[in-house]
Amino acid sequence: MTALTLSTAAATGLRADAIVVGVAKGSATKTGGLVVAPGAEAVDKAFDGKLASVLETLGASGGEGEVTKLPAPSGCKAPVVLAVGLGAEPEKADDGGVFGAEALRRAAGVAARALAGSKKAAFALPVEDAEDAGAIAEGALLGAYSFDAYKESAQDPKKGKAPLAEVAILGGKPRDKAYKAEVERVLALTEELNRARDLVNTPPNDLNPEAFATVAQVAAKEHGIKVQVLDEKALEKGGYGGILGVGAGSASGPRLVKLSYKNSKAKKHLAFVGKGITYDSGGISLKPAGHNETMKCDMAGAAAVFAAVVTAARLGLEVNVTGWLALAENMPSGSATRPGDVLRMYSGKTVEVLNTDAEGRLVLADAIAKASEETPDAIVDVATLTGAMMLALGNRTFGIMANDDAFRTSIHEVAEEVGEPSWPMPLPADLRKGMDSSTADIANMGERMGGGLVAGLFLKEFVGEGITWAHLDIAGPAFNEAGPFGYTPKGGTGSAVRTLVRLAERTAAGDLG
Repeated sequence: MTALTLSTAAATGLRADAIVVGVAKGSATKTGGLVVAPGAEAVDKAFDGKLASVLETLGASGGEGEVTKLPAPSGCKAPVVLAVGLGAEPEKADDGGVFGAEALRRAAGVAARALAGSKKAAFALPVEDAEDAGAIAEGALLGAYSFDAYKESAQDPKKGKAPLAEVAILGGKPRDKAYKAEVERVLALTEELNRARDLVNTPPNDLNPEAFATVAQVAAKEHGIKVQVLDEKALEKGGYGGILGVGAGSASGPRLVKLSYKNSKAKKHLAFVGKGITYDSGGISLKPAGHNETMKCDMAGAAAVFAAVVTAARLGLEVNVTGWLALAENMPSGSATRPGDVLRMYSGKTVEVLNTDAEGRLVLADAIAKASEETPDAIVDVATLTGAMMLALGNRTFGIMANDDAFRTSIHEVAEEVGEPSWPMPLPADLRKGMDSSTADIANMGERMGGGLVAGLFLKEFVGEGITWAHLDIAGPAFNEAGPFGYTPKGGTGSAVRTLVRLAERTAAGDLG
């Protein structure tokens, strides 16, 4: 993990491999052209006030994510200046301009990734308060992430570039309580989010349900979280037909993991439920060629829930948080569930399985029903659930469904606040009829059009009466198959972790009723 420090030193006087400065596209109502962002004044002075013109000569425009490296002038102890684009300069800026937290996160992430192989970088980006310092730290620590466990470079650093080793946030106040608290928060959050990324990126031959459960047990012990793991025998005894049905075809048995973080001052209880299909072949309804290769990511919802519970514990949030990890491997075999089979779920409902590749909703249904027994103030499930949601919202935005409009709006606001693109989605009652079954209480498939909403309606059937519930379909943003951008790497992204953590923080503060 990249180290993090705060520093009041001048950017030109700190020994480092590089100084990171921000540049922006000048506002049409102000200067126009390239603008050097606040925080880089000392560096600009070292360039005799000509840093912007030098960068423009090199082709820099200030566009978001743009990186320009140039030799540092005399007077700087670092040999390199790295200018990173912040995008458009804010229009309304009587005090010189305030860049939003997400712009700072993304710029810091780009810079940290560009400086892989460096030992230390000084980030001279705009800092007006502890939140700005936290945004820069968060972006840098997430942007520096690299998953190299299965590469030769992991054993021999000479064969690859190691992540940036240390980030120094200039303008931070290391002795200020607000700054110190923000740094501690960011360190806990990013360490656990990056652990979630590691889990998503781990190949399925090394991360089956039992292995995932072991990871959760070790972390729970370390952070004072109570943990309970139900294996095949316990699941069978308890009547968890959905989880058992999905895992029936695999040599690796399913698990249901309960993580309980309790705070003596808590007044609210949140339950997070995560889909944890450690590999999804589609089962008997086998996925076609080209759709199997990234299915190790089908446990990203459970990884997000795991990371959120551990983060809440590390931060000591005054809210009780229970995490439910519904873990199974969906494989075809002679013992696998078949299309046409009927499963009796934990809730007592029966489900006709029309498609074994609609398996995530089956494991979630059992976990949601179990979570409902504790009557939490709210349940939020997180899942890479449907390709239909990707068709609707693309690869970077997750959908939010809920049985309470106000709660859905709150989650949307929280997600946008932390920089996770999301969009509220409806649960049209007319789509429920498509899941009617002549054999069972409900089928696991309905109308093809609106498939993501149909899945949400299915899950809603298993939520306890009177309990507020929301469903996050993170199928698009959970795994990035394209190139890295901002602080988001290729591969596992840790989608929804920050949303869940901020939801817990706001609940602890009494901001969500």
